[in-house]
Amino acid sequence: MSTPLQSLVSCGTKLWLDSVDPDEIKRNRALGATGATSNPIIISDLIKTVRFDGDLKKLFGQGLDDEGVAWAMTDRLVKDAQAVFEPVWRETRGNDGYVSFELDPLLEDASCKLNIADKAKRYVELGKKWSAGHTNRMIKVPATPGGLAALEDLVAAGISINVTLVFSERQYVAARDACWRGAQKRTSREHFKSVYSIFVSRLDVYTEKAAPNLSPAAQGLVGIVNAKRLWKLNQEFWADKKLPLKQEIVFASTGTKKKEDPPWKYVEAFAGSDIETNPPATNAAVQDSGRTITRRVDQFPPSEVLAEIDAKVDMKNLEETLMREGLAKFADPQKALLALIAQKRNAK
Repeated sequence: MSTPLQSLVSCGTKLWLDSVDPDEIKRNRALGATGATSNPIIISDLIKTVRFDGDLKKLFGQGLDDEGVAWAMTDRLVKDAQAVFEPVWRETRGNDGYVSFELDPLLEDASCKLNIADKAKRYVELGKKWSAGHTNRMIKVPATPGGLAALEDLVAAGISINVTLVFSERQYVAARDACWRGAQKRTSREHFKSVYSIFVSRLDVYTEKAAPNLSPAAQGLVGIVNAKRLWKLNQEFWADKKLPLKQEIVFASTGTKKKEDPPWKYVEAFAGSDIETNPPATNAAVQDSGRTITRRVDQFPPSEVLAEIDAKVDMKNLEETLMREGLAKFADPQKALLALIAQKRNAK
């Protein structure tokens, strides 16, 4: 008899962990996880555990400034996670087994004075730097104007890409088309791999405030409907491209935000295809549920619910609002990480 997470994987989902905590990586690999992702919040939370104080002390001793220490720790933790998943990458010939490495979020901070072209140039430089010498490292770039402008060159340079902070069809299409243009510039598309991280739960938080007139049948389903529609578009676009590797949707932000929602709400909704990147707590709750998960990714709510969502949810405003909030959540954790490292340095 399979466990809930085994049933999720068995129905066609690649299970990635939204953490690079070495203990969680080991635990979730045993549960069926085949990849992972990182961000500054994850790195900060790990440093707060004091488990890595010895590593920090060594880095301080090397004369690195706070920013240098932050990136050295991120690089080390991602690299360690990559080692766990590298056998998956080899077995699947590059279709799975990746760990995502997020580029400098401060490029999207309000204080950054670079224009779009200069931001794109910086993303390309950093992408080349942090991907060099790695097989199963995926470079994570936001679907901002600067990030989108960098994708074609990053992909053309042979880098595997995870486009993050995607909320809307407009962003997804722009990112996908840029990646495909870059792929066509390669001498070979044998190792071309791109994924698109569609955020889910944040949309349902948004509609509770911005679209309170949604019926009970529709409220709480906007994130699921939006992500499933983008999944369908993605399936259709790549179907005739004859690529050896799958270009996939990552269903992200799958932890529930409302206490009354079961922790498996989003996990079950997208089961059956592509990738789910789940927080450790979500995976633990799903595993403890005893449920058997079956394919639902291609099942949509009734047509009247879809029509209501289309009529009552302003997707343009949704994208603008969530991107504005998302950029703050993107840059602020990096500032907090640097402040935490400074605090650790002063306390040594």
